Amino acid sequence: MPSMVLSSPIGDLTLTANDHAVTRLDFGATAPDGDPQGPASPLLQEAARQLAAYFSGTLRSFTLPLEPQGTPFQQKVWQALQAIPYGKTAAYSDIARAIGNPRAMRAVGMANHRNPLAILIPCHRVVGKNGSLVGYGGGLPVKERLLALEKESKEA
Repeated sequence: MPSMVLSSPIGDLTLTANDHAVTRLDFGATAPDGDPQGPASPLLQEAARQLAAYFSGTLRSFTLPLEPQGTPFQQKVWQALQAIPYGKTAAYSDIARAIGNPRAMRAVGMANHRNPLAILIPCHRVVGKNGSLVGYGGGLPVKERLLALEKESKEA
């Protein structure tokens, strides 16, 4: 699958896509060396453009076609994450209630952890019940920076 590495204020990000949707966003430069795909596809170029706009504070909602691979439960969780407004947060318990399974907070946490499209599916907006920052694939400092970016951009 075509992939590209882009530089961002939080470090390198690797985007992967198939012919019609973005399938992964990984922290770090994880694309294979000597990628035989050649230049980035128009879809990956658009994803890079939207991410640059997000990091500059001018984009609040991504309009990319996304195709995360996961179980039906994970898909429900990831869909619920996309409903968390820019600059806001939700607790794991809020997401569990939103998907109709209020006792599934730990399962929601695991689905959040397995989100293959971090930032694009905003798992960084999920916090502990008391508002504390807990777990993030890119590390808590990155989560903190993303939330601060959204808060600052929203207030501007």
